[in-house]
Amino acid sequence: MAGYSDEAMQEFRRVAFALADAARSAILPHFRSASLTADNKLAAGFDPVTIADQAAEDAMRDVLSKMRPDDAVLGEEFGEMPGTSGLTWVLDPIDGTRGFLSGTPTWGVLIALADETGPILGVIDQPYIGERFHGGFGAAECIGPQGTRRLACRAARDLSEAIVFTTFPEIGSDAERTAFQRVSATARLTRYGMDCYAYALVAAGQVDLVIEAGLNAYDIQAPIAVIEGAGGIVTDWQGNPAHNGGCALAAANPEIHAAALALLG
Repeated sequence: MAGYSDEAMQEFRRVAFALADAARSAILPHFRSASLTADNKLAAGFDPVTIADQAAEDAMRDVLSKMRPDDAVLGEEFGEMPGTSGLTWVLDPIDGTRGFLSGTPTWGVLIALADETGPILGVIDQPYIGERFHGGFGAAECIGPQGTRRLACRAARDLSEAIVFTTFPEIGSDAERTAFQRVSATARLTRYGMDCYAYALVAAGQVDLVIEAGLNAYDIQAPIAVIEGAGGIVTDWQGNPAHNGGCALAAANPEIHAAALALLG
C-alpha cells in the first residue's frame, strides 16, 4: 500500500496482534463469572462498564507504551493520549459490554490503527470463540478454530434478498429509526444485537448490511478496515467517511450499498 513499506505493515500487524492477545488475557477470566458486576456510565439509561473493559484497555495501553511509545491512543475507557508519529491506535476493549454481561459470545475487542486518512488496519477479536478477524492494506482474513482463511464479502444481490443487522431495534432518533425501517422492510431478514460481530460477518461473506447510529470512532474504525480489506464498503448514511462515528452503513458491495443508501436518504 502506498506510503507504508512491507516491513511497516508487518510491524503494525504484529503490534495489533499483541494488543489483542493482551486484551484476551485480561478479559477471559471475567467472562461468565458469577462475581462480575458493572457500573453504569450513563445518568439516563444504561451504559455499562466492567472491570474487564478497564483491565483490557490498561493491558493494551501497556503494550503500546513498550512497542509504539510515539503513537497516539484513543480508547473508550481512558480517552486520548497524544503522540508524535502521526498514527493513532483506536481501542474499544469490549465492544458489546451488554452482551458480555449477558454471557453471549458476540462482543469483541476492537483495535484500529489510523493515520490522517482514517483507519488503515483493524482487528475484530472474539476471545471466547477464539476468532480473530483482521484487515487492511487491501486484504482481510480470519484466524480461528477452522484455521486461517481469506475473507471476502458477498457478491451483489438485490436488497430484497439481503440480510441486515443492527444492534438496537430502537436505532437512533425517530428520523433515523424510520430510515432504517425502510431498509429493513425491503430486506429478506433483519437481525439484532450482534454488536461488532455483525461487522465481522459482513467481512466473512455471511451478511449483506450493518446499519447503525450513535457510534463513536472506537466503535467503527476497526470494522471499517476489516470490511474494506474484504472488499466491502463502509460510509455514513450520506455516503461520506464514517470513521469519526455517528451513523454507519457497512455493505458487502457497492451495489447493495447504493440500494440501502437510497432508502436511508
